[in-house]
Amino acid sequence: MAGKNRGITQLRVGRLSKAHGLKGALKLELYTDEPDKRFVPGASFSLQVPSTSPWHGRSIVLRELRWYNESPVAFFEGVADRTAAETLVKAILWVDQDEAEELDPDTWYDHQLVDLSVVVDGEVVGRVARVNHFPSQDLLEVETPKSGTVMVPFVKAIVPGVDLEAKTVTVTPPGGLFDGEGE
Repeated sequence: MAGKNRGITQLRVGRLSKAHGLKGALKLELYTDEPDKRFVPGASFSLQVPSTSPWHGRSIVLRELRWYNESPVAFFEGVADRTAAETLVKAILWVDQDEAEELDPDTWYDHQLVDLSVVVDGEVVGRVARVNHFPSQDLLEVETPKSGTVMVPFVKAIVPGVDLEAKTVTVTPPGGLFDGEGE
């Protein structure tokens, strides 16, 4: 794509949840629908860790990803034992993402959704403050002036539309979810 200004952004793809075994493995909490694409041998990740961590300001390279009991477990270069792995627990993994990359029509990155207006029956009721990823489903954390924080299941039946150009998320909530919002 010569001549086009291609933007690169950081994309959060996982969190290291705990050490696994004695050989430096770490259980991985995935924040991506594409683990087979993101977690390949040689993939490099920027680390989000406290400034007091020996890993602060560093990147880490994946050596291997294995699945144990349907849970991903990662092995990284330079992490040879459990002691080293424990220094990475709770680290957030980030990758560079080319914003020009094609996505499925119903796929969005968290950073694209945060700060969008949430619309119910044509009225703005709040804004997306955060996207939470859980094993059962994703939840939009919506900040509202009347109801405070509202957790909205990010499923097609409740969130039928996202319009990035209009900067809106259309929500058809079940009764009581927004307690008087949009009435």
